[in-house]
Amino acid sequence: MREIILSVGIDIGTSTTQLIFSRLTIENLASNYTVPRISIVEKEVFYRSHIYFTPLKSQTEIDAAKVKEIIRKEYEKANIKPSDLQTGAVIITGETARKQNANSVLETLSDMAGDFVVATAGPDLESVLSARGAGSDRISEEKREVVANIDIGGGTSNIAYFYKGTLKGTCCLDIGGRLIKIENGKISYIFPTIQKLAASHGIQIQVGDRANESTLYRVCEYMVQHLAMALYVEEPDGFHTELYTNQGAQLSREPRIQAVTFSGGVADCMLHEESDVFCYGDIGILLARAVKNSSAFQKIRVYPAAETIRATVVGAGTHTTDVSGSTISYAKGKLPIKNIPVLKLSEEDEQEQKQFIDAIRNGLLLYESEGNLEQIAIAFSGRYHTSFRQIQELAQWVMEGAKKVIQGPYPLILVIENDIAKVLGNALNVQMERRKDVICIDGIHAQNGDYIDIGEPVADGHVVPVVTKTLIFNS
Repeated sequence: MREIILSVGIDIGTSTTQLIFSRLTIENLASNYTVPRISIVEKEVFYRSHIYFTPLKSQTEIDAAKVKEIIRKEYEKANIKPSDLQTGAVIITGETARKQNANSVLETLSDMAGDFVVATAGPDLESVLSARGAGSDRISEEKREVVANIDIGGGTSNIAYFYKGTLKGTCCLDIGGRLIKIENGKISYIFPTIQKLAASHGIQIQVGDRANESTLYRVCEYMVQHLAMALYVEEPDGFHTELYTNQGAQLSREPRIQAVTFSGGVADCMLHEESDVFCYGDIGILLARAVKNSSAFQKIRVYPAAETIRATVVGAGTHTTDVSGSTISYAKGKLPIKNIPVLKLSEEDEQEQKQFIDAIRNGLLLYESEGNLEQIAIAFSGRYHTSFRQIQELAQWVMEGAKKVIQGPYPLILVIENDIAKVLGNALNVQMERRKDVICIDGIHAQNGDYIDIGEPVADGHVVPVVTKTLIFNS
């Protein structure tokens, strides 16, 4: 069985807003006598929109009406109606995600997006999305190296690094091409931290000053130097920690990063530089030139990214419909639930108590927005805890790692590949004295970056239908 479905991806970023339409071919790869396993076998992007500057009402507010008008016109150009689309994703990224009305923008677009994955990506999650779009995870797996992606956008630089395809860490710095804006040959805006960085090196720049190319290039060189410090290609200085978004944490020094890819709008400028360095009304081209000329980044391998400016257009998503295993446990009255992001633990994390607990705790940080944890599903294979005693132990590990979930308002949702969900769910209910709603399902394969819907129980309550919404990256 083969079927073609249409998908949209909408990315509203600090600098740019864009969308793509994809044609996805899905096929049931299972035999006639087993539960369907539907997978994407072909992917074709058949329409790429014009790239627009993200319309803003002010430095802190997105113009939702103008964003919607941009998207409506692009639907018309592509000859696509929302009803033609079976799947997709809308995502607000970068500095834009910190705007006052980011959530209301998503609501405004709801009739253009249908029943899709809709998320405001915090800086950590955006780092992962852009890195996968750039293909850094795939490169790290193929080369067996530690590979970082630096997604340099308008307002932030998002970094994620992988070893053998597994995510090892993320960070985000306030470094980007539109942190200094130029209008009519003069500086019209300077991000305060960048102004402070320049001053720390004896460079005084003010709004209203003439845009001097050589002066602003020197500022860009210092910005790039801090990107190198973030990877420990150069040793961080005393100012470095001030550049992390929302006082975020630095990457770990281990494992040592061996190679890098670049994505984002600035990376796109690295491929084809314009003669007028201020043609975009910012320092993006100068920042791209500073990266290309950086002696620091000549110390490690640089791999070409699969995507640059479109790396975070996450929109090609597909619904993979499945049913759970019949050994499941769920809290009555809590289903259906929709659009739940998946935190997937590696098999390596599953085999040792501290790693398991730390992997959940650290993973949950990716899904916090302004200190509040969103609803999340924790996924793992379950291959290493099969006896009764081991499952009791696993329940304790889950309770320790997912303490924030248990203390929060949402059910504890576990998605397991091996058929241990019923006994694990029962163990959790007993150990927590049924004070927390638990939804524990098995027979489902989900990955980091997926979103899932869990439907109402069917077959006399023995199984639940599950829709996995896979965000399609370049892989």
